[in-house]
Amino acid sequence: MKRRKSTVEVFNISFLDVVCSAFGAIILVLVLSKTGEPRVLEQISADLHGVVADLQQKLYDIRGETQILNRDLERKRPQLSQSREQLARLLQDLSELRGQVDTTSQQLETQSRIAGKLESAQQSLTQEMWRLLGDNFRRRPSDSTIGGVPVDSEYIIFIIDTSASMFNYSWGLMQKKVQETLDIYPTVKGIQVMNDMGQYMYSQYSGRWIPDTPARRKAILRRLASWNPFSNSSPVEGIVIAIRTFYSPDKKISLYVLGDEFSTGSIEQVVNTVDRYNRADEEGQRLVRIHAVGFPVQFQRGDGLDATGVRFAALMRILSERNGGTFVGLNRIDP
Repeated sequence: MKRRKSTVEVFNISFLDVVCSAFGAIILVLVLSKTGEPRVLEQISADLHGVVADLQQKLYDIRGETQILNRDLERKRPQLSQSREQLARLLQDLSELRGQVDTTSQQLETQSRIAGKLESAQQSLTQEMWRLLGDNFRRRPSDSTIGGVPVDSEYIIFIIDTSASMFNYSWGLMQKKVQETLDIYPTVKGIQVMNDMGQYMYSQYSGRWIPDTPARRKAILRRLASWNPFSNSSPVEGIVIAIRTFYSPDKKISLYVLGDEFSTGSIEQVVNTVDRYNRADEEGQRLVRIHAVGFPVQFQRGDGLDATGVRFAALMRILSERNGGTFVGLNRIDP
């Protein structure tokens, strides 16, 4: 009798029990872990809400402080603007004061330099003047010069600056100097009066001499009080016209230039022009003498125009030296 082989059952009941038990354990673990997760999430969410609330509070605090600072800044801005304006005014005042100090220093230096260069020339009378004045004529000490300008000619020409600065500030003193000049010339052969532009006081005597009489002298002084033709504040034109018109080898002529400024032009060019017309003789003597009286209008007005006064002084000093005359600078403008 054949023996039957027994069949081995791999998946029997015991194996299934084991497998089921394993799956059950896994499911239990998952269930247990899921039950704890909501509490953790709730804790994390609560913590985050607290952080956010704290940050929001800080943000509100910062915004409040910012508004306060902005208000303070707005209040300070007008004060800052006022302070800047005040500082600008102070700086401008300081600059003006420095400019005034510099100008005053320059004026003092210029006046000192001019005063040091003023010269007084002593010249003798010609034989013809002795004849005109007479043997018994004796100069009084006060009449020997007009501030150092000598008497030595037979014909005299006044060239007067009629500009506004002269007419408004030193006209009385100018008239006084003309009077003094006429007084120390008791008798001359001819007189002429022109302004610095070469315009004649009396048009009927243009190009010729005014007769010297007591009545004519009084008329000249009366007319001079209100005589005010246009002037460009430069003596050049009057000097050149006077020399070109009245220069003569047989006449002893003196030009008296009375003014306060030389506004435009070249000093060297003027000197050369005068040299060309006022030629010297073989002995180097000029037959037309040029004297000048400078009025310190530009130095005493205080309006910054002193440079033209310096130019006048420099020009007339050179012309006086080269043409046998004298330049005198006055130190005051009141008569």
